[in-house]
Amino acid sequence: MGREFTVSCTDEERPGLINAVNFLDKKMRDIRDGGKIIGVERIAIMAALNLAHELLNTKSGSVDVGDRRTPIQNGRGARTGIEDYRDARATKMNELHKKKFSR
Repeated sequence: MGREFTVSCTDEERPGLINAVNFLDKKMRDIRDGGKIIGVERIAIMAALNLAHELLNTKSGSVDVGDRRTPIQNGRGARTGIEDYRDARATKMNELHKKKFSR
């Protein structure tokens, strides 16, 4: 959201860190664009709480996809489950966004 930070990491960690930065930046922008939370610190805290909640749900063996819970299949790996969750949430958010602006 327009701020820069210096973070030390290895060359191997850099792509993952950049992905994490982009992911967090999008989460924060989504919260900001929702208009209910004002202030970068509050937005960052809400993003952190949302991500922690998602992570804990994923670790518990199920992924919250709105009103249904989908177990992560054994052998698929946590990254795949998280990607599935993210894609499902993005789809749901897009549907809600379309409903909101199609009225």
